[in-house]
Amino acid sequence: MTSNSKNKKLDFMVEGMTCAACSKSAERSLKKTEGVVSATVNIATEKASVEYDPEITNIDDLRKSIEKVGFHMILEDEEDELEGNDNMLRRFIVAIVFATLVFIVSMGPMIGLALPEFISPHHNPKNYAIVQLILTIPVLIAGRNFYINGFKSIFNKSPNMDSLVAVSTSAAFLYSLANTYRMFSNETFLNMLLETHKHLPLYYESATMIIALIMLGKYLEARSKEKTSQAIKSLMELQAKTAIVEVNGKEKEVAIEEVKVGDIIIVKPGQKIPVDGKIIFGSTSVDESMLTGESIPVEKTIDNYVTGSSINKNGFIKFKAEKVGKDTTLYQIIKLVEDAQNKKAPIANLADVVSGVFVPIVMTIAIVSALLWYFIGGSGFEFALTIFISVLVIACPCALGLATPTAIMVGTGKGAENGILIKGGDSLESAHKITTVAFDKTGTITNGKPIVTDLYIVDNNFSKEEIISFISSAESSSEHPLADSIVEYAKENNIAIENPDSFKSITGKGIEANISGNKVLLGNKKLLESNSIKIESDLLEKSEKLASQGKTPMYISINQNATAIVAVADTIKDSSKETIEKLHSMGIKVAMITGDNEKTAKAIAKEVGIDIVKADVLPSEKSQVIKDLQSSDEFVAMVGDGINDSPALAQANVGIAIGNGTDVAIESADIVLMKDDLMDVANSIKLSKETIRNIKQNLFWAFGYNIIGIPFAAGFFYIFGGPLLNPMIAAAAMSLSSVSVVTNALRLKKFQAYKNN
Repeated sequence: MTSNSKNKKLDFMVEGMTCAACSKSAERSLKKTEGVVSATVNIATEKASVEYDPEITNIDDLRKSIEKVGFHMILEDEEDELEGNDNMLRRFIVAIVFATLVFIVSMGPMIGLALPEFISPHHNPKNYAIVQLILTIPVLIAGRNFYINGFKSIFNKSPNMDSLVAVSTSAAFLYSLANTYRMFSNETFLNMLLETHKHLPLYYESATMIIALIMLGKYLEARSKEKTSQAIKSLMELQAKTAIVEVNGKEKEVAIEEVKVGDIIIVKPGQKIPVDGKIIFGSTSVDESMLTGESIPVEKTIDNYVTGSSINKNGFIKFKAEKVGKDTTLYQIIKLVEDAQNKKAPIANLADVVSGVFVPIVMTIAIVSALLWYFIGGSGFEFALTIFISVLVIACPCALGLATPTAIMVGTGKGAENGILIKGGDSLESAHKITTVAFDKTGTITNGKPIVTDLYIVDNNFSKEEIISFISSAESSSEHPLADSIVEYAKENNIAIENPDSFKSITGKGIEANISGNKVLLGNKKLLESNSIKIESDLLEKSEKLASQGKTPMYISINQNATAIVAVADTIKDSSKETIEKLHSMGIKVAMITGDNEKTAKAIAKEVGIDIVKADVLPSEKSQVIKDLQSSDEFVAMVGDGINDSPALAQANVGIAIGNGTDVAIESADIVLMKDDLMDVANSIKLSKETIRNIKQNLFWAFGYNIIGIPFAAGFFYIFGGPLLNPMIAAAAMSLSSVSVVTNALRLKKFQAYKNN
C-alpha cells in the first residue's frame, strides 16, 4: 500500500516493552494490520508512529494488534507516564515483601532461624508448603506482565528476557506445586517424610525472588526514562496567549489562534511578540534570548523581522503578521524537537542482544537434557524434571537482569553526588561513545551576562572615576540592554550615580545626556560623527581591536571631545579552557555552534582552543549542524542552555544542558550539569566509560555462572561420575551470581571526578 493524502498518521505510547525484541514484535504486528501503510516502534521513546488508511482500519484495530502481542496502546490523553511508574512501584513493593516472607519460611531452617512448629518442615511439612504457596501467589500476580509478555513473545517466535523469567519461574513454581500436591494426596509418603524429618524440594523462594529482583531492575529503568512530552509542553507555554490587532485604527485584543497572515499587530514595551512578522512602524530592542540564546537584545526598526515569543523591551511597534500558527519559528522548533526525539535510534542493550540467542539455547538445552535422561538415560520422570528445572534455574537471568540497572543506579547516584544529573540509563550508556562535543556559546562557554571589560581614556581632563560616573549616570535612564552592565560597573567601583539633567535615546546610535552641566554622548561611531566630533586614529584602532576580540566598543564624548572608549562583552567562563583541554586529552574534538557573528565566534574559539566553529547559525539550523557532524560518523554530544538549543540537544546522540539554563533546554537534554561547571562535561563522559566497563564485567560474571553451571545442571558431568547440580544448588549459584554483580557495581562508588585547577 502506498502513501496518499487520505492517509492518517498516529503517534502513541506502547506500554510494556522491555527490550529490542519487544519493539520488533509490536512493529511487526502493526505492519500486518490491514490498512497500515507504515509503522515504526521506538524502544527508546516507547513510541509508535503509524500511517494508515482510515477507510480500511481505525484506532481500535491498531489497539487490538498491539494488545495481541502483549502490549498496550496509550494515546496522548489516556494516561500519564508517571502514574504508570507509580503503579510499577506498588507492584514491586508487593512482590519484594511477599518474596522476602517466602524466603524466610523456605531458607530460615537452613540458616539457623527457628520457625514456629506449625510451619516447620520437619514437624508440619503440609503447612510449610501451603504457607509458601499462599505467599507466592501475590508475587506471581504482581509480576504477571512477565508471563503475559514472555509467553506471547515465545508464541511470536521472538523470545526475550521476559520469556526466560516466565519459563524458569513457571517451571520452579509448577514443580513446587506438584510436590505440594503430592504431600496432600499421599498419606503414606507424608508419614515417611515426618518419620525421616525430610521434605520434598520446594522452589517457591526461587520463583518469587527472581520476579522481585527483576521487577526492581525494570522499575529503575522505567523511572529513569526521559519524559519526551514535558519538553514539548514547556515550548508550547512560551507562546503568547493573546495579541493586539489593529482593526480600523482601533486596538482589539484577540486569542492567538485568531491571528491571520496580514493582520497588523501592535506590541507595547514589555509585551511578548505573538507571531512572526515585519515591522511597519516604530523601533525597539527585542530580547530574543529565549530563541537565540544570545543575552544582548537586538535593535529592531522598520522592515526588520520579529519572531513570535521574543520580548519587546522598550519601544512601541506595529508589524504585519507573516507567519502564524504552525508556520511560526517557535512551532518549527517544537517540530524539530519532536522529530529528533522520535527518530533517535534506541541504544542496543548488550543483555538483550545476547539473551536473544541465549534464551532459546537455554530452553533447548533444558528440554533436550530432560528428554535424553528420560528416554535414553532410563531415569524416572522426577529425575528428568529435576534436570529441566535445574537448567532453567541456573540460567535464570537474575544476575543478567541486574547487571545493567545496578551499575547504572550506582553510576547515576555517583553522578548526582558530583552535580551531574543523568536522566536515564540510555544516556549514561551512550555518553562513552562521544567523539565530538558541540558547545553553544552564550551561557555555556561564556557567562551569558555582558560586563564592562575595557575603559580606554585619551582625554586627561577627566579622571577614570569621573568618566565612569558620567556614563553610568547617563545609562541609568536608558533601557538599552548594555546599560545595566555599565551601571553595575559603577556600583562595583563604588562610584556615585547621578540623575541626569536631560536624557535622549537616539535609535541606532546611542544616548545623549546632560550630567552636572556636562554634555555626555555614549554610542557608536555614527553618534559622534552626527555631532561633528573628531575621532582620533588611536581611538579608531582601539575600537577595531576590541571588536576583533569579540567585544562591543562604545565611544564616549564629553563636551564635544572624544574622550574614551568603553567595551562590553560576554566573558568566558573560568572552566571553559581547562574543560576543552581535558576533552582533547580524552581524544574528543570540540565544536562551537552560535548565532553570533563569525568574528566574535572565532575570537572566543581561538582563546579557548576550539577545533570547529559554526557561526551565524539560526535557531532552526542548529540541529542541522549536529546532523552534519553525525553524517561524518561522529558520535555527538551537544552542550547548551537556551531554548534555541533544544532541537540540537534532542538531535544529538547525547544532549547536555547547563543547570542554570532554560527549563526547556534542561528537559530536552539527557544529562544536566547542576553546578554550571563545564568540567562536568568531561566528568559525564568519564563516568559513562567507567560504568560501561563495570556493566561489561557484570555481564561477564552473569553469563560466566550460567556457562559453568548449565553443563552441571544438565547432568553432563554426572555421566562421567561427576556431581549433579540439583535445583537447590542451582538456585544458590544464581543468588551468588547476583551478589557478585551487585558487589562489583558498588565499586563505582570510588569514582573520582576531574577537578578544575
